[in-house]
Amino acid sequence: VLCLRFNAALANLSAETFVERILVSGLQINHLVAGDDTRFGKNRQGDILLLQTLGKTYGFSVENTATLGRDGLRVSSTRIREALGAGDMRTAAGLLGRAYHMSGRVAHGDKRGRSLGYPTANIHLKRRQTPLMGIFAVEVALQGESAYLPGVASVGVRPTFGGGQCLLEVHLFDFDRDIYGRHAEVYFLHKLRDERRFDTVEALVTQMRQDVEQTKAFFGAKTQRHRDS
Repeated sequence: VLCLRFNAALANLSAETFVERILVSGLQINHLVAGDDTRFGKNRQGDILLLQTLGKTYGFSVENTATLGRDGLRVSSTRIREALGAGDMRTAAGLLGRAYHMSGRVAHGDKRGRSLGYPTANIHLKRRQTPLMGIFAVEVALQGESAYLPGVASVGVRPTFGGGQCLLEVHLFDFDRDIYGRHAEVYFLHKLRDERRFDTVEALVTQMRQDVEQTKAFFGAKTQRHRDS
């Protein structure tokens, strides 16, 4: 793996100079695999056609990977992020080929969820940004458990309690065991609502109760669909 620092010097390299200096002189490249939408060099001047032309000049072959499509949509990270940001979990799952998920180890939190009647498994997100925010119906693959566990998850900064670091919190249904330190994969199936600030803790608890009811209704409908099919 060659990691290039994206600074002014690199950004100002022409596409031709990038190929000559980095690929040919630096890596002594023989074969290059690139997507058909590849853009590189200053002002994004380089593309797959230029690579193929320069490959003939410098003696390396170029393999063009064709665009992958699903359900009439071009699969790309941009489209996936847009779907996640819009809460369109069905489209995101179609583009990914699976439900979008986050993973990490269950960590100790402030135990606030337990005091509100909805204990949560807390997973700290080791990232500056997250592609989705809000309240979701989820399934959790928990280390040591043979089946997926249904629940409702919150991804956000908890504005009712003053905000802070973005955190993934999951309330698992009918589950009350010590799982600190265990690895969990949280699969996001359906978005219920955006995160918002409540004026009182009571109002928040009322909304959490509704979130749980809606999530259980979602899983009930999901089970019925599977039976019908």
